[in-house]
Amino acid sequence: MFEALTDRLQGIVRNLTGQARITPENIRDSLREVRRALLEADVQVGVARDFVARVEARAVGEEVLKSLTAGQQVVGIVRDELVSLLGHSPVTLAGSPHVPTVVLLAGLQGSGKTTFAGKLAVWLKARDRSSTGARRTLLASVDVYRPAAVDQLERLAEQAGAGFWRAPEGTPPVEIARGALEQARTRGFDFLVLDTAGRLQIDEPMMAELDEVKRAARAHQVMLVMDGMTGQEAVRIGRTFAERTGVDGLVLTKMDGDARGGAALSLRQVTGKPILFLGVGEKLDGLETFDPQRLAGRILGMGDVVGLVERARQAVDEDEAARLTERMRRSEFTLEDFLEQLRQVKKMGPIEELVKMLPGVSPAALEQAKPDTGKFKRYEAILLSMTRKERRTPRVIDGSRRRRIAAGSGTRVSDVNELLRDFEQARTLMKRLKHGPRGLAGLRRGRG
Repeated sequence: MFEALTDRLQGIVRNLTGQARITPENIRDSLREVRRALLEADVQVGVARDFVARVEARAVGEEVLKSLTAGQQVVGIVRDELVSLLGHSPVTLAGSPHVPTVVLLAGLQGSGKTTFAGKLAVWLKARDRSSTGARRTLLASVDVYRPAAVDQLERLAEQAGAGFWRAPEGTPPVEIARGALEQARTRGFDFLVLDTAGRLQIDEPMMAELDEVKRAARAHQVMLVMDGMTGQEAVRIGRTFAERTGVDGLVLTKMDGDARGGAALSLRQVTGKPILFLGVGEKLDGLETFDPQRLAGRILGMGDVVGLVERARQAVDEDEAARLTERMRRSEFTLEDFLEQLRQVKKMGPIEELVKMLPGVSPAALEQAKPDTGKFKRYEAILLSMTRKERRTPRVIDGSRRRRIAAGSGTRVSDVNELLRDFEQARTLMKRLKHGPRGLAGLRRGRG
């Protein structure tokens, strides 16, 4: 997300920090570029103008200009103002003391409400993984207009491991909402997520029905779900919903496919409502909690190491990780362990997304040195084509076995050779590290 904006802002940042002397003139020149970059990213005009004005007011000050690190200080000011624009600190979904907590999803047709309902159920389940009793979520749809809307939500509920309730056909939306609330209460669910009907555009009947459903379900949280690719139109939609129906939080979907992303930088300022989640990808685990500080760092090329660690925690089984670490320490690491590691990395998400979270990796640099994402798939296919004995005892893999493994995995013998080379290099490195500084010195000598 934000590829174009990130690339432009990182270029401006490099130019500023590379200046031998910072003056009011080159600060203003840089900020004109910042304003242009924001507008090209579909940030609302007023928001872009006010942002640049606030940065300039703070940056063109005597204490900054006379500093030996003036360039870095200006970049710090840009980051601070980005965080302020996005909402300072993260806001999470608030539970209600009265069970169940009712979350009502609103938005236009095609914004991704139904998919988000499934993602939210997965997120709630994962969030309570370590609690004494994981919270249970019931999904229900009051969309009686879109063909197969209820069927789609039922499939998502099954995939998410959530409960689902379907009203008898012909039940009005308001009665569905009341029935879903009663079901959630009697069946002991902690959360009720109601997916509402959308329209191609905002109209009065839609808003009136949403108000009635909100009252009938006694909703604690109304979340407005918007397509992040709608650009400045998202600002108008957000403002209308906030003024007409009342919104507690915002969700931006399809953010992985948007090179501009200006809606995220405008909505918090225009609506006064916090952004809670970003939807990335179609999979049910493709949901990120919105953190202004981390997102500002990613936009300016400072990375998001905290987010990377969080993904690792969610994807990696701690007991399995401890077992693999011990096997590495004892030099017992096999191709079966290698396969398990590949699978854990895959759970963390697309490798391109993980690389973007590392500090200093710009979209331009990523494009020039694109990671070979196909290698993971090839390696997994090759490893699965091996027998258990071959994975546990790699030394038995001779020429004929390599040809059989390549044929069985749909790859070439050279691909099998590459995997075995990478595996041996990894195992050699682990052996060296086990011996501490002496091992590292030997590794350096070996390379020299």
